[in-house]
Amino acid sequence: MSQYRINRLILAGALLALGTIASGCSSIDRLSQIGEKPKLTEIENPTTQPGYKPVQMPMPKPEVASYSPNSLWRSGSRAFFKDQRAARVGDILTITVNITDKAAIANETQRSRANSEDSAITNFLGSQTITQANKILPGKILTAESTASSDGKGSVNRQEALQTNVAAVVTQLLPNGNLVVEGKQEIRVNYEIRELIVAGIVRPEDIQSDNTIDSSKIAQARIAYGGRGQITDVQQPRYGQQVLDVLLPF
Repeated sequence: MSQYRINRLILAGALLALGTIASGCSSIDRLSQIGEKPKLTEIENPTTQPGYKPVQMPMPKPEVASYSPNSLWRSGSRAFFKDQRAARVGDILTITVNITDKAAIANETQRSRANSEDSAITNFLGSQTITQANKILPGKILTAESTASSDGKGSVNRQEALQTNVAAVVTQLLPNGNLVVEGKQEIRVNYEIRELIVAGIVRPEDIQSDNTIDSSKIAQARIAYGGRGQITDVQQPRYGQQVLDVLLPF
């Protein structure tokens, strides 16, 4: 066996070991769920998750509430009667996810350049009469030619559409009254789970009277729609292929 084949076997073994380590517990969990329906995740408090971080945004100076004598109205109040819309931590509101994006971009760039310099000097310091100089110096010195060209093309044609509703929970109340919301929805159909996650910052004024808000009015919106299960596993490349795609330079 040649040294080249031995090196390739060693590389393949190292990649296989790396892929096995990378898959780790995930592969064990998948093996334990063969023939079983994927389990729904437990309902958890978003603020207790390891990656959770409170949102910090520039806030205006707080206003001191003032009451006029013999008046039921308070300065800064948004309504005379009690508002049933989400306004406090733990309240629930419905987010209408309505995304219809379409983008078509095409561009082309061409560039070319040609340079030529000729000094027309054929005899430099008697080079035509000196034998060794003829070997070192060219027939015409100070002569140069160069040509460069490039042609680049690019195009983007993308169309996305997502329409659904998800209930979100107010997880934080910012000093200026804006609400930080986060909602997660899981739907299991046979052996596939569809997940929808929506999070962001909303203004109480943008919440409709029926306690709903459009996703286009969510600042710092984070919307994730995907799934997990047998169909998703088939659509994903194997761990070994993913490792090779990362490591191989060509």
